[in-house]
Amino acid sequence: MSSPMYTFVSRDDNSTVYAEVSKILLSTGKWRKLKRDNPRFNLMLGERNRLPFGRLGHEPGLVQLVNYYRGADKLCRKASMVKLIKTSPELSDSSNWFPESYIIYPTNLNTPVAPAKNGINHLKSNPKTDEREVFLASYHAKKESGEGTVWIAKSSAGAKGAGIFISHDANQLVEYIDNQGQVHVIQKYLEKPLLLEPGHRKFDIRIWVLVDHQYNIYLYREGVLRTSSEPYNSSDLQDMTSHLTNHCIQKEQSQNYGRYEEGNEMFFDEFRLYLLNTHNVALETAILPQIKQIIKSCLTCIEPTISTKHLSYQSFQLFGFDFMLDENLKVWLIEINGAPACAQKLYPELCQGIVDVAISSVFTLNSSSDCSSSSPYSSSPSSSFITNSCSSPKLRGPLHVGPFTRL
Repeated sequence: MSSPMYTFVSRDDNSTVYAEVSKILLSTGKWRKLKRDNPRFNLMLGERNRLPFGRLGHEPGLVQLVNYYRGADKLCRKASMVKLIKTSPELSDSSNWFPESYIIYPTNLNTPVAPAKNGINHLKSNPKTDEREVFLASYHAKKESGEGTVWIAKSSAGAKGAGIFISHDANQLVEYIDNQGQVHVIQKYLEKPLLLEPGHRKFDIRIWVLVDHQYNIYLYREGVLRTSSEPYNSSDLQDMTSHLTNHCIQKEQSQNYGRYEEGNEMFFDEFRLYLLNTHNVALETAILPQIKQIIKSCLTCIEPTISTKHLSYQSFQLFGFDFMLDENLKVWLIEINGAPACAQKLYPELCQGIVDVAISSVFTLNSSSDCSSSSPYSSSPSSSFITNSCSSPKLRGPLHVGPFTRL
């Protein structure tokens, strides 16, 4: 076997996805793993919140690729996402697919409070805005019109179901956030979700999306429903197993965990049959077009500010988009994860797809290639990806690469 052509460093010991990617790279015989602090790498599999972006792309003549986009947290932190969606002209239709949401800062942080009227202008013109007055006005208007009074408070940095409170009472919600001491998002609760039978249970849908170094957006063919083990009960808002589908909550708190689906996961093949048999609709025509449009809108919105096409290093990133369906089969975006885990059985295929789409498109492994060079070195760092990717200003990637399809 020929000696390795490329080098990589791995700096995230907790990522199961990139542990698998590392194994795949080494198995090709074309990649060599360096010590984590070695700056002379082609590929960095870094830790999401500790990436040395400022030091990337400065090794003379060396093509460098990193597995995160700088600035993508605008979509992946709850408060930032709410602000982005509400203030971006490109997402003006978001009320059709994103639940009404407000950013609330605890009073002890002394964050400027937006007025109940024209609060959006305050949000646009200030780095931080407490929208509690706008929320309270909307809450009371909805209560009077009978549109539903259930809202959910979520910690902006929370994960795995932590920092969540559901209530009919607006004052309770605001008081909860003030006592937590950190920024939260208050969001209109989806009171009439589509439920799975048997069991009358809630679910959400995780979709994996890969953005390559040319900002081509690829959708992974498989999705997974994360299901609840307990019946949905709108009259008991304190039973988290009824309302939250997070694996950790279901596994730790529900005695019925795994009763309906192994590991409380339903994959798309089974969901396709369920939709056809129960609702007489097709996943491909009723659900996926809505999901694809939302994904494309969100990622295209931040492309101008995070794209690395004209930088001396390049990025790619795997995202996890979480959706819910209401009883009318309308798709709602819930949140976006910038470092998603993966269902166990999907790791081999998903991670091989990451290598094929995002890494091998930059660092070719075959000896014969359409590109003029497959060398990891270039006389000019700024031109390295133009050579290596045969790129025009925007190179559209292939429509299908393994389990991924370009949107």
